[in-house]
Amino acid sequence: MSTTLPNSRPPLLALDEALVRLRDAVAPLEGSDTVSTFDGLGRVLARDVVAQVDVPPADNSAMDGYALRVADVGVAGTVLPVSQRVAAGQVGATLAPGSAARIFTGAPVPDGADAVVMQEQCEPVDAGVKIGIVPSTGLAIRRRGEDVARGSVVLPAGTRLTPQALGLAASVGAATLDVVRRPRVALFSTGDELAMPGEALKPGAIYNSNRFTLRALLEAAGAECTDLGIVPDRLDATREALRRAAEGHDLIVTSGGVSDGEEDHLRPALLAEGGLDLWQLAIKPGKPLAFGSVRRPAGQGGAGDQPVWFIGLPGNPVSSFVTFLLAARVVLRRLQGADAELPAPLMVRADFAWPGDRRREFLRVRRNAQGGLDLFPNQGSGVLTSAVWGDGLVDNPSQTAIARGDLVRYVPFSEWLA
Repeated sequence: MSTTLPNSRPPLLALDEALVRLRDAVAPLEGSDTVSTFDGLGRVLARDVVAQVDVPPADNSAMDGYALRVADVGVAGTVLPVSQRVAAGQVGATLAPGSAARIFTGAPVPDGADAVVMQEQCEPVDAGVKIGIVPSTGLAIRRRGEDVARGSVVLPAGTRLTPQALGLAASVGAATLDVVRRPRVALFSTGDELAMPGEALKPGAIYNSNRFTLRALLEAAGAECTDLGIVPDRLDATREALRRAAEGHDLIVTSGGVSDGEEDHLRPALLAEGGLDLWQLAIKPGKPLAFGSVRRPAGQGGAGDQPVWFIGLPGNPVSSFVTFLLAARVVLRRLQGADAELPAPLMVRADFAWPGDRRREFLRVRRNAQGGLDLFPNQGSGVLTSAVWGDGLVDNPSQTAIARGDLVRYVPFSEWLA
């Protein structure tokens, strides 16, 4: 990390280059937790989950019906005596030649049977059951290990655990999971104009929406968030806040104070307390974004040589939200050892026109009933209603106008927040 920057401003950094720098700088955290599989939602695996059993553990019936030997049914309408009944959780006897077994979904197929005919294609009769078709070998049988073979890796390290992933882990016998420890993140906002909901607004004040948005985003991303509140617009207070935030944390996230104004103190404070590597991106909204590190307090053990990373997000609420998705999300996923790439876009029809900009843009849109995208009419960086109205972002390259009917790069918020 560099500790000084030249007085002359370098060109705005392209987003793709910035993301490469972030991924190269940040290493996965050391240490892991062992949690019950019940409690693994949203965590990231530190070790592979290996199947302890075959899934399914035995050949079983895919439906309610009759298990039989294919050789015993030469023509449709063959009647077979029913020799046994096998429900799920039971193990039947070897099927006698020339007979059928009443069987239910999930029940192990009796030895000797090589097909199951669904009950809708069978008719109970006094002598047993009439088989309405000529079955083929393997019909309606789920083979042992056809889903998962014992000893195979079903969930590799780095997987973020979804509800379906937890179900898969349970299906192969994993009662507990080794997961990466949660990143410890300190959060604070800067700005003398900020007030908390419930307080009376003084002249010139605004309510601090970023504190709520960012705290929720951090928790959704799997972090443990320490909320340090609002820091006054003073250099000494900002430096003190950085030192306090560095105690016991892996990452510091701030909002506001990263522009070039006289009351924006984060840049000089960060240079004094650590280093600054990125400053200002060629994107809209969200140009004033900072990435660097803060010195870890002396004598703080258990953190190895890793620095306390710092991300300074803009103060405008939409800019803060978008740059979190683009940059802070990447750092958090990298710390947890998960995939840190941006979500893959969908190509969707634009039902709007847009002039484009010299910077890469992230436009708030939502899908309409015709399968296209509508654009929120006010794309200002302070219009937080656009992020609630919308269901995703259009990633529009720099200097690219959009005509009605063009295919554009659309990423739903559900993908950014996964």
